[in-house]
Amino acid sequence: MTALTPDQALEAMPYCRTLGVAFTAIGTDEVRATLAWSPERCTIGGVLHGGALMALADGVGAVAAFTNLPDGAIGTTTVSSATNFLRAVRDGHVEAVGRPLHVGRTTIVVETDLVDAEGRRVAKVTQTQAVLR
Repeated sequence: MTALTPDQALEAMPYCRTLGVAFTAIGTDEVRATLAWSPERCTIGGVLHGGALMALADGVGAVAAFTNLPDGAIGTTTVSSATNFLRAVRDGHVEAVGRPLHVGRTTIVVETDLVDAEGRRVAKVTQTQAVLR
């Protein structure tokens, strides 16, 4: 298991920093981060872009996998990601909560829920991370 601070997570993933992701909690059982709505992150109609939501979930999943690396591993990489979008986000922020479903020698599977500022589910993401040695 590898400990990571929010600043270290953003240092390791500069795209997440550029996007505006803020990690709020990092543990082996759960990782949390937020992304604020802003017009620069939107698609037509002022809706937070799906790519921004997926990037938030992918960053949270990567950190959740990294904190659960088995002995001898040096990192992870996403090999599969499935996203179900459930509602649009037109203001406020989105919080992502990622939890490992499976921690193995060769893969780690993380499930991430994205909820809006009112606590309504925005998307569900399941991703598989390959363990790098």
